[in-house]
Amino acid sequence: MKKYSFQKRSLTLATLFFSFASLFSQPFQIGHSSLTFTDPARSNRSIPCEIYYPADAAGDNVPLAVSAGEKFPVLSFGHGFVMTWDAYQNIWNAVVPEGFIIVFPKTEGSFSPSHVELARDLAFVIWQMQTLGQDGNSIFFNRVDSMNCVMGHSMGGGAAFLTASLDANIKTLATLAPAETSTSAVQAAGGLQIPALVFAGANDCVTPPSIHQLPMFNALASECKTYVSITGGSHCQMANSNFFCNIGEATCTPAPAITRAEQHEIINRYLLPWLKFQLKNDCAAGAALDSLIGVDAAITFEKTCVLCNINDVEESKRGVEVSVFPNPFSEVLQAKLAGGHLAEIFLYDMDSRMVLQRSFQDSVSIDTRPLAAGVYFYEIKNKFETLATGKLLKH
Repeated sequence: MKKYSFQKRSLTLATLFFSFASLFSQPFQIGHSSLTFTDPARSNRSIPCEIYYPADAAGDNVPLAVSAGEKFPVLSFGHGFVMTWDAYQNIWNAVVPEGFIIVFPKTEGSFSPSHVELARDLAFVIWQMQTLGQDGNSIFFNRVDSMNCVMGHSMGGGAAFLTASLDANIKTLATLAPAETSTSAVQAAGGLQIPALVFAGANDCVTPPSIHQLPMFNALASECKTYVSITGGSHCQMANSNFFCNIGEATCTPAPAITRAEQHEIINRYLLPWLKFQLKNDCAAGAALDSLIGVDAAITFEKTCVLCNINDVEESKRGVEVSVFPNPFSEVLQAKLAGGHLAEIFLYDMDSRMVLQRSFQDSVSIDTRPLAAGVYFYEIKNKFETLATGKLLKH
């Protein structure tokens, strides 16, 4: 791992922190729902879950945020040994305002948990959220994106590796101090090629990185994997204070050398842009992480890929002129994009439901006769960013 000098690069780091913070405006409030899913393939196994999601007003079972029909990626998060979901408020407070749904299965909380069953639960709840996204009676209807990430802390982090090895539809992996599991997470890592982010605490005496996180990271077959070791960070400070975790950490050394708040800030510094890049194709966020990780004195790291070259973002903006017409329209809607660029156009109704999606290069003519008269909203995106949004009227 490579460690950089703060003294040599402090001005650059301060500038990057300022630029980095501007990427994350936290536009959403946090909604919450408690649901229990049932898996018929495992003798109707009951999986109670706590779900947190983007909303315009905080509360239980409130509607999802009205955001031009935006669909939100799903994160499933596995808890640590004898820990409960509420120890991870730091995680949902960070990710949900940035436009992610996060689900916490509450299974396998005993002193003799099954790591494999927890892993299966982590996968199952992702696909149950996809099902709710297609249920017209659910608050999640048409608001669940196809992108996903399996996450976890300690035991749940190790189980997340098992989840990805059991389900080929898992897109990404992000873990906090993952612990080796009874069915080996290290062995499971060897078969994984998905993008992965692994956090470790340099002062973790509960799951020492040399025995747990580093073997998992090194075994990963991913072309794009990142290992972030938090200098002075500990195992339990990945989460909020938890009685059982604190007892275990109090019996070993070294103790944490930074505060819990500092450790959480460092986690967010890398987790948020990584999720935005991997699950929302946000190149600017990926480029910010690439720039920051090399000058941040609070960590050491290993990294096998460049997430995004910011020059590519700037190039994508040059010569891009977007037009959507006519407005009002009746039978045919046209979109044009100068410069030979590839893009997608999305059309949403007044209830934020996506009613149309087309990929195109240069221009496209769309037959809109199946659509009812009324007001619609459009969004045009390329692989880096949203290029244009607007409102349309159909006669």
